[in-house]
Amino acid sequence: MNTPTLCSASSPELEVQTRGPVLWLTITREERRNAMSHAVLAGMAQAIAAAQTQREIRAIVITGAGSKAFCAGADLQSAKAFTTDYSEPHGHLAQLLRVAKASTVPLVARVNGACMAGGMGLMSMCDMAVAASHAVFGLPEVKVGVFPAQVLSVLQHLIPRRKLAEMCLTGEPITSAQALEYGLVNYVDDDVDAKLQWLLDRLMDKSPAAIRRGLYTMKKVEAMAFEESMAFTESQIALFTLTEDAAEGQRAFQEKRKPVWKGQ
Repeated sequence: MNTPTLCSASSPELEVQTRGPVLWLTITREERRNAMSHAVLAGMAQAIAAAQTQREIRAIVITGAGSKAFCAGADLQSAKAFTTDYSEPHGHLAQLLRVAKASTVPLVARVNGACMAGGMGLMSMCDMAVAASHAVFGLPEVKVGVFPAQVLSVLQHLIPRRKLAEMCLTGEPITSAQALEYGLVNYVDDDVDAKLQWLLDRLMDKSPAAIRRGLYTMKKVEAMAFEESMAFTESQIALFTLTEDAAEGQRAFQEKRKPVWKGQ
């Protein structure tokens, strides 16, 4: 069993913990329904960026403390909920979404409760998501006179356009069952931790090198036109085959045994 280890990057509002090969980022603002503070966003971005060079980290789990809320979005009790410096062109949430987009370590959202507003951005920036059955999802920004602008950058390709429009324009939430139906999450389960571990286990026995290069490739081709994408992936597939993991995977297949990955 993996012994959890708190990292020095932890703060009173964000717990940064390693559990074996998995880095856990937990928003610890349960009394505020795990609303995002600027410190939470900056800490999360720093932890994800640092994990990119730590080969022993195979996945990053993002979640909130308790069972009521994953993340309620921006902390509207704060005087500067959305920005701290209007002269700075890069906001904390935008910077976090950029770091997540560039990550070649898989990000997995553990949606343990209400996932609202900016929390939808945190969930959507992840590569996969597992939700508790009682979780609800919503974009209620129009109810307080704003709009989920930055969230759209990571959410717009995940769910059908008309459902997205309905959520943005009415501000009304959807259930976990609807989130699963729309493809917003991978799995919904009464025991979110058991399902999360099941999914993590399916990652851990695969090639670290293939996953790292594969995520890089997936994210690069998303914004490419077809011919540009084909030209890029033609060269990428050759690089995949040159890794030590590729050679080991083929040997293991031929020898009918489990591969021993080096992650290189």
